[in-house]
Amino acid sequence: MPSFLEYLATALFAVAIIHTFSVPVFARLANRGGPHAGLWHLLSEVEAVFGVWACVLLAAMALLSGVGETVGYIDTRNFTEPAFVFVIMVVAASRPILELVSMGVRSLARMLPIPNELAMFFVTMAFVPLAGSFITEPAAMTLAALLLRDAYFRRPGQAGFKYMTIGVLFVNVSIGGVLTAYAAPPVLMVAQTFGWDTVYMATHFGWRAALAVVINAGILTLVCRARLQDGSIGRDANAAAAARPPVPLSVIAIHTVFLVGVVLSAHHPVIFMGFLMLFIGYAHAYQRHQNPLLIREGLMVGFFLAGLVVLGGLQKWWLQELLAGLSPTVLYWGATALTAVTDNAALTYLGSLVEGTSELWRYMLVAGAVTGGGLTVIANAPNPAGFSILKGTFPDGAISPLKLLAAAALPTLVAAAMFMLPNSF
Repeated sequence: MPSFLEYLATALFAVAIIHTFSVPVFARLANRGGPHAGLWHLLSEVEAVFGVWACVLLAAMALLSGVGETVGYIDTRNFTEPAFVFVIMVVAASRPILELVSMGVRSLARMLPIPNELAMFFVTMAFVPLAGSFITEPAAMTLAALLLRDAYFRRPGQAGFKYMTIGVLFVNVSIGGVLTAYAAPPVLMVAQTFGWDTVYMATHFGWRAALAVVINAGILTLVCRARLQDGSIGRDANAAAAARPPVPLSVIAIHTVFLVGVVLSAHHPVIFMGFLMLFIGYAHAYQRHQNPLLIREGLMVGFFLAGLVVLGGLQKWWLQELLAGLSPTVLYWGATALTAVTDNAALTYLGSLVEGTSELWRYMLVAGAVTGGGLTVIANAPNPAGFSILKGTFPDGAISPLKLLAAAALPTLVAAAMFMLPNSF
């Protein structure tokens, strides 16, 4: 029998989801000014939503169960992922890493037999998300969002183009990390339990994900080709880049070492936080080659994910029982839908605790979780990073969750079709 605290946590979780979808309302109130504009601005920050409601839960828990039990609950939560996303955002968003990725994007674009304007956009939307299988999904999201912001999202208006792009980006990042067993949070949570290695992921998930990513990026590029071939796209970004001296290769190489070190130590907070301290010191020493580090944005994203960990930790009483009673096909669509309202890594973790499941059931659980990972900001851990970087380019400085849901629907269906291709189980 669930406890009162579990019921309360689920109620607050539902309130936080409703709050997430109400962010544009608070943004409009903040933009009107007035004595409470600061409060409305805080409530309009998507990255603050789950952290704020997690604090409400902890305050209620302290009153109902005592401070000791509340501290004990916090001590049992795993905050490695929020800390890692914060660190990888700061390192991956540095100018030398962005320069390196930009060079890679330009090189790949030149190989494609299509106009360069279209090729650059296609590579950003396809190959950068797929690179998330090797540099982790949060890093891929950070880099892709920065490239899009600087080259395509700076111009005011164009809301339709921006929503279509961010919808495809979130879906492609969610499924683009499944070529390996360590880069996508929902896969990482179950790989050891299910006995899945990188070879298994590549042969069962990877090729399907790659097809879906390329199809989604190709359709978006085709639909937006007239806008992308407008000569004004990227003009300001190119002019700003040309005005600054290039980053020395030695600085790029050292930043790459930091990035690789953080990725390889993703499960060891003490180590990757140590890398961050050294990185900040090095970036300050060579400040002339840097853009402002995304410290605030990274901290806000980490706060969001930490709140999701706190609130999500008390949802097991209904979520696990629900998953256990579903057949593989129903589970696939159910996991896709549930991912929209809960973190897909938490979903797969709870599913991994169900005993006596078949290989097909396990495949459907993870496939559904990554398929739905682009539908909302809470669906996949890297999504808040994309929100944080891109939201300032949208009307009222906020991204409408409902419009994101609509924009992500078609690429989600494409991914669903690919993952439903016949299996060899």
